[in-house]
Amino acid sequence: MIEQKVWVLPGYMNSGEGHWQTRWERLHVGYERVRMPDWDHPVRDAWCRTLEAAVVASAGPVAFAAHSLGCLTVAFWAAQYASAGSLAKVTGALLVAVPDPAGPGFPRDAGGFAPVPMVALPFPSVVVASTDDPYGGIPFSQECAAAWGSRWREIGARGHINADSGLGDWDEGQQWLASLARGAAGG
Repeated sequence: MIEQKVWVLPGYMNSGEGHWQTRWERLHVGYERVRMPDWDHPVRDAWCRTLEAAVVASAGPVAFAAHSLGCLTVAFWAAQYASAGSLAKVTGALLVAVPDPAGPGFPRDAGGFAPVPMVALPFPSVVVASTDDPYGGIPFSQECAAAWGSRWREIGARGHINADSGLGDWDEGQQWLASLARGAAGG
């Protein structure tokens, strides 16, 4: 589908077997999970440096399929950690279920993810939100999308858009990610 590396960026505690990210990795050659240093005690600096190393190691263009804390990692990475060469490799980012670090459900053992950088991302992106996400509400995701220059998509009541959401292989999300790659290529 997409002829490039897709870095899969799960959030807090990783993405399990039924999660759309895990399913996508099984479906597509070239989709690979960025292995964060500590899934249960995320630290922004470590996660962003790990993402930078993954992008640097990529031979060609890359896209991101990020969920939850993975979205915040992309935003911080782009704003504060990425080299110009790394940024030039990125064709787009699918940013799903952006969590609000000021929200009551945000993991208190996640270090350094606030305040969220509210600056434009230097690559095409789509923010996807659910109307009943316990970790990030519609107003917060819309604010992030506007600040980041992202397209915004609302998919109804799907919780945290994870394995419990019943999305299966989530064809719509795959199409949005593919459209970012085509858009970056001028297609």
